[in-house]
Amino acid sequence: NKLSINLLQEILRSSPSSLVLPAVDCKATCYLLGFLQESMNWELTNITNLDVSQLEVNTSKRNLLVVQLQPFISNFDDISTLEAVAENDKIIGRVVTGLQERGIHFSVIYTAMRPSRISRRTDAAWQLGRQLMATEEEDSLSNPALNVTNGNYTCILFYASNFSLMANDSLFIDLTNKTFVNRDVDISSSECSDINSTLSLKYTKPVNGINTLEIRFVMTNMFYGGSARNWSTLESVEIVQDDYKLAKFNVSVISAPAEYSFHCQLVGTSNLYPAKLIPSNDEAKNWDVFISKFQLQGFNIENSQFSYASDCTSFFTPAIWMGLVTSVILLWIVAYGIHMIMQLTTNSRFDDPKGPALSVPQTE
Repeated sequence: NKLSINLLQEILRSSPSSLVLPAVDCKATCYLLGFLQESMNWELTNITNLDVSQLEVNTSKRNLLVVQLQPFISNFDDISTLEAVAENDKIIGRVVTGLQERGIHFSVIYTAMRPSRISRRTDAAWQLGRQLMATEEEDSLSNPALNVTNGNYTCILFYASNFSLMANDSLFIDLTNKTFVNRDVDISSSECSDINSTLSLKYTKPVNGINTLEIRFVMTNMFYGGSARNWSTLESVEIVQDDYKLAKFNVSVISAPAEYSFHCQLVGTSNLYPAKLIPSNDEAKNWDVFISKFQLQGFNIENSQFSYASDCTSFFTPAIWMGLVTSVILLWIVAYGIHMIMQLTTNSRFDDPKGPALSVPQTE
């Protein structure tokens, strides 16, 4: 919405020069601050109170000022998204105006930590039909997957483009950057074996009001005689708040052959999601989970990469069923029409206008 970023637009118009890049490379933004500090020996300052007038800046050295804007999820609430964008626009205007009033010359880098949309490979756009997602799908992910190692090999891989929680319908917790970008997460309690694997994600003070938060993904690998193969299944998801509040969720339709990974576009507590987390105790009813582009593999990982993915969407989707039913009805109509045409007969006698009138006895 252009009305929400009017200050940013005015800054771009008044700037003597500007460079706008059409996409964000998460691998570049992750190491941008460290690269600037190491290559140019800049002094790093994190601005928290947003009051630039009280900021002490040594103009004889290169200074790198970092301003953290408010995160928002555009998929959930459009009104809150516009409010967050407008507030971030005010923060940018406040910082830039403060630096200009103090006569400090500066350059600004305005960037996101990851792209909001993942671009697909154009060379694969011509391919038609349903197919399993292979390793190239992993290459196009916006952030690298989180991996858990057991000795010298990777035993668990986890990825999500959005990983968020909501506590008591009021406290929103976005764990995406902490998990996949900043890696501010403790995975030391994760366990791996050929039969059971547990991905443990521990966060320290993810938001105000919560000291510790642990999320566990409990997986099993079992042999099923009906399919004559092993299947990996996500049995449950557990959320432990402050080491004593345990919320446990049962999981539906999150399973795949043990040699594959599992992928689903949306996983969470919403009834609209194809893979749903079902609360199994009273504490779980206080939590909402939102995971986008979920991919998980806890067994048989090779070369530290996701294997082919079994998707949560079944082969016969509602659209496919509608197409099949419509095709059957149309074929039935065509077959009935052909049958009726084949039943048509012609007269055995015809009237000659130059000869006597044709008389057909009633007995015929």
